[in-house]
Amino acid sequence: MPLYKTLTPNSHTCVKIWKITESYDDLLRPTRLKPENMQRVLGMKSELHRRGFLSVRHLLAEFGYCDADLFYDQNGKPHLKDGKHISITHSFTFSGVVVSDTEVGIDIEKQRLKIGVIAHKFMDYEYQYLDDSDKLYIQKLTVIWCIKESLYKLFATPGLSFLQNTLVIPFTVDEGTTVAWIDYDDKKYRFDTAFFEFEGFTCAYALPSQ
Repeated sequence: MPLYKTLTPNSHTCVKIWKITESYDDLLRPTRLKPENMQRVLGMKSELHRRGFLSVRHLLAEFGYCDADLFYDQNGKPHLKDGKHISITHSFTFSGVVVSDTEVGIDIEKQRLKIGVIAHKFMDYEYQYLDDSDKLYIQKLTVIWCIKESLYKLFATPGLSFLQNTLVIPFTVDEGTTVAWIDYDDKKYRFDTAFFEFEGFTCAYALPSQ
């Protein structure tokens, strides 16, 4: 299908979401990949992963980029050759790309009950304001995970711990925004984050606070 959603958080940042309804062949046919990326796609065992990878290339095209414009550093962080900042995500049948003039991170996750089982692995401070009897508990956990994953992608520093180095300020699902912090190597970094839901999924993105 065509583009699912476009958001412009500010004048120099754009978020685009793709709903992956096309077949692998339909996604591949119009896409020109670098030889190493073609080999990567062919080596993926899961068709869902292959379709996710290719849908990201369609999102790049929506921004006016092609596969050759994208490269990754030694930490696995994506970059664009023109110097713009980019972050990429895909989860099941959705993918997302954000492009900005500043550092940026994005994540999409499917809302699933099992996140409650692993919550203790990625949050500590946040337990102070969460209530597991809240009917929105799973949604809030998913928001926190997405925000922390966005921070992790943005910061791209080996050794950063969700549990020990990140925290998310209290929020309500209706607000759609909150502040998050990275506390790492005796320095504190503040980020403005936003989140939204669609079809049982949560998307969050993070930008450095101005």
